[in-house]
Amino acid sequence: MCGRFAVTLPADAMAQLFDARPANDLPQVPNFNVCPTNQIHVVHSDGARRLVSMRWGFLPHWYTAPNAGPLLINARAETIAEKPAFKAACRARRCLIPTSGFYEWTKDPDGNRLPWYITRRDGAPLVMAGVWQDWVVGDEAFRTCAIVTCAANGPMSDIHHRMPVVLPPDDWGKWLGEAGHGAATLMQPAPDDTLRFHRVSTQVNSNRASGPELIEEVIEDF
Repeated sequence: MCGRFAVTLPADAMAQLFDARPANDLPQVPNFNVCPTNQIHVVHSDGARRLVSMRWGFLPHWYTAPNAGPLLINARAETIAEKPAFKAACRARRCLIPTSGFYEWTKDPDGNRLPWYITRRDGAPLVMAGVWQDWVVGDEAFRTCAIVTCAANGPMSDIHHRMPVVLPPDDWGKWLGEAGHGAATLMQPAPDDTLRFHRVSTQVNSNRASGPELIEEVIEDF
């Protein structure tokens, strides 16, 4: 599961990192509380890598409106190749979703939602596997995407049973289809030593919250 994340890397640094040509309409950064249906930074390849803006929330071609069905922000690795919404995109429209880290929640004994911020242990950008889809109905047109998720690794399973598929640089080309076949083999939990996490303020429970304080470690909320 991945329902919120943060992006702090400037767009020109992202373009350089991925050796990608940036579009002119990229979302503003930093954004410490990226939410579903927001426009997000995405890297795809059409022979050359492009850094573009897409709507986070995959819209299958048969949706008659953006709200005509469930909001598909995640695609399960175990079923992505068979699900009608994702199977074509899984074969031909894979992408990279660069982030600084993502949020996940646990609950205390009273049922209160406690947020955690998860990043790469080495401090590098956390790059998630994704799939994308163009959606056009009448005068409405969106380029949309979803994050691919898999079973949690050992440390993440203490927080949630799912996690995004996290791709190291050596696997970016294979996921984008630039380095031959074998992308399916990448849809695995990251090694146990890849990520670190810490508790953050419950301010991030609101999708209207913003600011760098959202990712700062807290011991408890006051």
